[in-house]
Amino acid sequence: MSQGKLPVLVFGATGQQGGSVASALSNAGWPVRALVRDCSSVKSAELRKAGVELVQGDMADAQSMRAAMTGVYGVFSVQPSSGQGAMYGVSDEDEARYGMEIANIAVESGVQHLVYSSTGAVGDEPTGMGHFDTKARIEAHIRTLAITATVVRPATFMEMLLMPGFGLDQSRFDFFIMPDQAMQLLAVKDIGKIVAAIFADPERFGGATLEIASDIITGRDLGSVFTEAAGRPIIYARFSNEVLAASPFLARLTELVDAGRLTGKADLEALRAINPDLESFRSWLAGSGHKGFLEALGTSGEWSYGHE
Repeated sequence: MSQGKLPVLVFGATGQQGGSVASALSNAGWPVRALVRDCSSVKSAELRKAGVELVQGDMADAQSMRAAMTGVYGVFSVQPSSGQGAMYGVSDEDEARYGMEIANIAVESGVQHLVYSSTGAVGDEPTGMGHFDTKARIEAHIRTLAITATVVRPATFMEMLLMPGFGLDQSRFDFFIMPDQAMQLLAVKDIGKIVAAIFADPERFGGATLEIASDIITGRDLGSVFTEAAGRPIIYARFSNEVLAASPFLARLTELVDAGRLTGKADLEALRAINPDLESFRSWLAGSGHKGFLEALGTSGEWSYGHE
């Protein structure tokens, strides 16, 4: 049986990254299996309708993961993070344990290719932020295992820019970078396309660590593109000193941006050779990001990503 006839198990398929990967793999002709907590949920029903095979279970249940990995060719591994706030109730130790156990079970189950989604913040030294450094621990563990594995390190998601609290509802946008500072961004849809290409070519990508992004922008670019899309001026500014002083979490992220740990290191030209349809920030905002942008223009609230 050829590898294309064996399924790929996707973790997080009801979320952004896993959903993107499940969709792209299906479009590329792979049978897709997903581990889901609730097979009767709306998102699970959408996956089933798209032809995805569902297995009920979760990352805290090793037996359900073993069952889900039976007979699969590959596994896409991504975990919820403490940096996502109280939404998932996951600690840093939970994330590290889940990521390592998925990799261990993949080896036990004879999985031929494991793709792990980490973060662009990972480097030679710890960041001092738990939800980034857990991913470095998982990466290091995977490299000790006897399995063909690929690590992808996503840049900051374009979708994150539409969260409440950045000020779009007040005709401004406050963010981490200085107006002339450059930063790479990633459209979630591109994750799936890149991961599908990785599974299709294990000889090329096995053992690789790949920084992934879709576009590069400056703070001024954000203000300009948001202004075009809104049809009214959107003023860009870096977070004020007062805001950073009041939020150690935002302040530390800003320090990591200034140190280059969160501005992105992806080779965009090489990535376009893998996925010629990489989204520009402008095209993303006019397309799949447009609805969320309109909602953000009318949604007030505090910046709530993370709680450290």
